[in-house]
Amino acid sequence: MLIDIVTPDKNIFSGDIESAVFPGSDGSFGVHENHAAMVATLKEGTIKVVDSSSKEQSFDVKGGVVEINHNKIIVLAE
Repeated sequence: MLIDIVTPDKNIFSGDIESAVFPGSDGSFGVHENHAAMVATLKEGTIKVVDSSSKEQSFDVKGGVVEINHNKIIVLAE
């Protein structure tokens, strides 16, 4: 899956990942390959991604929106 995590100021992370966990407004949720298309709001918390080499990375956000569609994830974060 491809992911882009962007803020109004800069691109925080772009790359190929195996999975991700997001701090959703209604509770955290995970995403794996071939996840159903969806749009969700994010609350303040940490986005955790596992890249293609199985290395976990974390990114703190103050909120935002995530769109998942055809193994492409776009995060518009604050």
